[in-house]
Amino acid sequence: MMKKEGKGGRKKPESFEDALKRLEEIVQRMESGDLALEDSLGLFEEGVRLTRVCSQRLDEAEKKIDLLTRDEKGGVKAEPAGPDLFEQKISDAEGEGEIG
Repeated sequence: MMKKEGKGGRKKPESFEDALKRLEEIVQRMESGDLALEDSLGLFEEGVRLTRVCSQRLDEAEKKIDLLTRDEKGGVKAEPAGPDLFEQKISDAEGEGEIG
């Protein structure tokens, strides 16, 4: 019988992408309707855990974005963290090396 690692174990944390992929698999299996009640409950429990993992990873990413978008005085710039912001940052970064 295999032992599961407890909270104090040295298991590598799941990445956001891995957790999200597994969560999508769970949703597909549960939507199929071919599972016994106990199997559905087990998958639901795993899904709740994975949702928490995804939420935690997103919170960590948001904190990193906040740090990266601070101005030179340490104040937070009021910029939306949408796709337009990232495209502008990439565009600005690419233009930094240009002479003009």
